[in-house]
Amino acid sequence: MVNFRIGNGYDVHKLVEGRDLILGGVKIPSDLGCLAHSDGDVLIHAVCDALLGALALGDIGLHFPDNDNTYKNIDSCILLEKCVQLVRQKGYTIGNIDTIIAMQSPKLRPHIDDMRQRLAQVMNITIEQISIKATTTERLGFEGRREGVSVYATALLVAEQ
Repeated sequence: MVNFRIGNGYDVHKLVEGRDLILGGVKIPSDLGCLAHSDGDVLIHAVCDALLGALALGDIGLHFPDNDNTYKNIDSCILLEKCVQLVRQKGYTIGNIDTIIAMQSPKLRPHIDDMRQRLAQVMNITIEQISIKATTTERLGFEGRREGVSVYATALLVAEQ
């Protein structure tokens, strides 16, 4: 068994009126939310893809297809729990998670610690194992125009001894 595995995740969601903005399992006050089949938690979706990618198990769409009504409006924390179960079933533990959220507004700094705490709780790891960074794109691109949000995630998995 390889001692460690690294995976990258990336996800994008369109921002629309009439939807809640949920990031890292936390509802963020905003006039726009993510359009999605699930609750639209783009941060969790990118983390799921990073975990699945580290194990070469495909992506979130393979495991939780958006044409399956089982996942309609589902809390993405449930999807993350299932991905973490796969990590453990394959004999790995999470070393750390590093993420970057790109969106112009709202300001996310006041919510980052809550997001880290929620993700730590869902993945049964410590808050120190989770990094969440937020950046605007200086009003450039779809994120800067408030048309959407993108998230990059990296996961390090370590083989259980």
